[in-house]
Amino acid sequence: MSDSEREHVVGLLQRATGTGLLDLDEFTRRVDVALAARTRGELNVVLIDLPGMTHPERPTGAGLQPPSASRSEPASDVMDGTGTTELRAMLGSTVRRGEWDVPARLVVRTKVGSTELDFTEARIHHDVVEIELDVVAGSVELRVPLGARVEHHEVQSILSSIEDSRRGRSEPAAGPAFRLSGSVRAGSVEIRSPRRVRWWQLGRGDA
Repeated sequence: MSDSEREHVVGLLQRATGTGLLDLDEFTRRVDVALAARTRGELNVVLIDLPGMTHPERPTGAGLQPPSASRSEPASDVMDGTGTTELRAMLGSTVRRGEWDVPARLVVRTKVGSTELDFTEARIHHDVVEIELDVVAGSVELRVPLGARVEHHEVQSILSSIEDSRRGRSEPAAGPAFRLSGSVRAGSVEIRSPRRVRWWQLGRGDA
């Protein structure tokens, strides 16, 4: 079994979810099975009841129960009593840009979707911002202020990429700290610098 085969099957599951054959809970469960599979037979178990979607070599085990009806969840925010804000992007996208209040703790749940968080103009009243990731076949982009410190060594990454592509990362940290934790499965996280302001954008608010 190769990682490329697992990624291919995750892509098929993503397509099945987009067409309504799987709901998000079943999609997440099958992705976990696919990422843990060690043989093509084990991998095919997650596809056997999906019409037109199989991986070479039939499975040796029993098929799964038919999936329940699709239930997609739109992007949404949830705040609990502890001051934690949860951002959800299920089969969609969520974006935060410009001036917005950043809580001390964020939970980012992205399944078959994308989340973009731009902190460069946000109001950050904490020295440390905790960000817990729960990403399955999705992408997260974080734009942080110049001089910010980002720690992502606690993030569990499975068939995923976590890339810090900021310019000037060697400069002394003078801004807030962002501590990332959680897991990313068959997805991606990119940490980026503030957007550059072009000369023709000077005097405008859309940098």
